[in-house]
Amino acid sequence: MMHTRKPFAGTQLTHFLEKRILELRPTKIQAEIAFEAGFQNANMLAMLKNGTSRLPIDRVPALAKALDVDPRRLLQLALTQRGGDTTEMAIREVLRVVVSSHEEDWIDELRSASGNSDPALTSRARSALRGIFGK
Repeated sequence: MMHTRKPFAGTQLTHFLEKRILELRPTKIQAEIAFEAGFQNANMLAMLKNGTSRLPIDRVPALAKALDVDPRRLLQLALTQRGGDTTEMAIREVLRVVVSSHEEDWIDELRSASGNSDPALTSRARSALRGIFGK
């Protein structure tokens, strides 16, 4: 019996793709997303979703657009599949933390609310923030 290798199964990216494709199902099918992302093979999206293949970095912008998601978040997830790869390490060293557009909104609001004072994250502030998310 032959087993199909799925080296990227169970990664954050595969879970993200599965959820997002399911969310888009009422408006477009997986083959449409693959076509919009520029994949020659319509099955490529299924291969990414099930962990058979990893997302090529050069496909991140087009796939993000096809999925209607933040390309920075998708890049961040794609990088997690590279586990120790020198390209990932170089990108992380240069960029440090990839911030999604939603996270950028939080940072902008924090700066505005603090009068751009660069406040430290105190235990009280941490508790208040965690309270927002029910943690």
